[in-house]
Amino acid sequence: MVNSLDTVLDPKKSKAKYPEAIVIVLDDNFNTYQHVANCLLTIIPSISEQRAWDLTIKVDKTGSAEVWRGNLEQAELYHEQLSSKGLTMAPI
Repeated sequence: MVNSLDTVLDPKKSKAKYPEAIVIVLDDNFNTYQHVANCLLTIIPSISEQRAWDLTIKVDKTGSAEVWRGNLEQAELYHEQLSSKGLTMAPI
């Protein structure tokens, strides 16, 4: 008889990497450049002021910008925080 736990606890499967999640800010008609840049500076760790402004301009010019990429749990946190500041967000 085969023990079903052997399959569930297969080390090859348990070490599989979780997929990356992407946090994307969308363009809207009500947030100012200053507000978007300030939110990015406040919420996204280690982002420079120049990078925050570059992303803010990209949101305006192209309709969206990827502002962070990484593990799902952290992405959900940043997504929620940016959304709570009034930014328009793409689904994760």
